[in-house]
Amino acid sequence: MTFITKLNAAWSSNDSLLCVGLDPDIARFPEHLRAHPDGIVEFCKGIVDATADLACAFKPQIAYFAALGAERQLETICSYIRAKYPQIPLILDAKRGDIGATAHQYAREAFERYSADAVTVNPYMGFDSVEPYMDWEDRGVIVLCRTSNAGGSDLQFLDVSGQPLYQHVARLVADKWNKNGQCALVVGATFPEEIAQVRAIVGDMPLLVPGVGAQGGDVEATVGAGRTADGTGMMINSSRAILYAKAEAGEDFAAAARRVALETRDAINRYRG
Repeated sequence: MTFITKLNAAWSSNDSLLCVGLDPDIARFPEHLRAHPDGIVEFCKGIVDATADLACAFKPQIAYFAALGAERQLETICSYIRAKYPQIPLILDAKRGDIGATAHQYAREAFERYSADAVTVNPYMGFDSVEPYMDWEDRGVIVLCRTSNAGGSDLQFLDVSGQPLYQHVARLVADKWNKNGQCALVVGATFPEEIAQVRAIVGDMPLLVPGVGAQGGDVEATVGAGRTADGTGMMINSSRAILYAKAEAGEDFAAAARRVALETRDAINRYRG
């Protein structure tokens, strides 16, 4: 099953556009997991089990694991998701950007070592930095386009033949790079007007949309700008707001995460049309 096929099925079966990010920060773990030798695995498994029926995708951010030397734990978590929830797309958030043989090795890392359904990549070095990922014809390649950070405007709004660079990237991916039909774009929720412009350029191509939750993106504006005619087309990511939800009395971390994920999923669905 291809990435896009799996994503379409998850949108439908879970009635959800919510992507749950996995960004483990040990300092914010429950106390009993902070010194646990498998604390990262146990925490992430708890989040995954609590939210799997509410999510259209899971997105582990590789830096949070690599900084702790926890790549083996990431492998375990990815294997767990693939085994227990094979219907949910697994996106490795790596934002890789290199050329030739090096890009091919990064693709092997994402698609063979971690068995991801899709990976995020940086287009700054051009098509030959993206093409090696397409050797895996069934896997998704999610290209950075209009990012949610304020500094993204330093480059993404540079004029390219009368259009901002981010729109040029959107057209390149939609018209020339998407040779397997498995591409998507990253467009931040903090800029809903730009989401709408990207949607107009790329048609029904999926958008990975970070920036709701802790980053403050407006759910109604985001969904209104980016949904497709059938009310799908988006993977709206929330990480910290779900992972580190403040537990109410009697809640554990997984129950708190589920509560916030359910609230977020339902808030998104109110505006899907």
